[in-house]
Amino acid sequence: MRAVVQRVTDADVTVEGNITGKINKGFVVLIGVEDGDTEKDIDYIAKKVANLRVFEDEAGLMNVSLKDINGEILAISQFTLLGDGRKGNRPSFFTAAQPDIANDFYQKVIAKWREEFDLHVEEGVFQAEMLVRINNDGPVTILLDSRKLF
Repeated sequence: MRAVVQRVTDADVTVEGNITGKINKGFVVLIGVEDGDTEKDIDYIAKKVANLRVFEDEAGLMNVSLKDINGEILAISQFTLLGDGRKGNRPSFFTAAQPDIANDFYQKVIAKWREEFDLHVEEGVFQAEMLVRINNDGPVTILLDSRKLF
């Protein structure tokens, strides 16, 4: 499972002209589910995002987590995170999980954030064309891979 975590001042996602999710300070998390992912991958991404210390403390150091600032998450499913562009000019997405499995895992990550970490989570719409507005703060962008490929 892969995630791109962007620290934001605010963000929203629009589907067919309607805002389906909107947050203030927190993270936009783009989530890609890979074929072969397990509950262990869900646990890794959920815990890592909830505890990622990239917000400034009183000294201006990135030492504070999303939980500590009562931040919010805007979760967006994005299978293109599994794109492999090493050969040719058209990425291959053969390692991305099938949609039914991907949606199940995406929903399980969101449920963990809500239930285990008591975080406020807004969402995009799975498999929809989305317009995501992100005001990246810093900018701070962190790449996570539950299989630690990078």
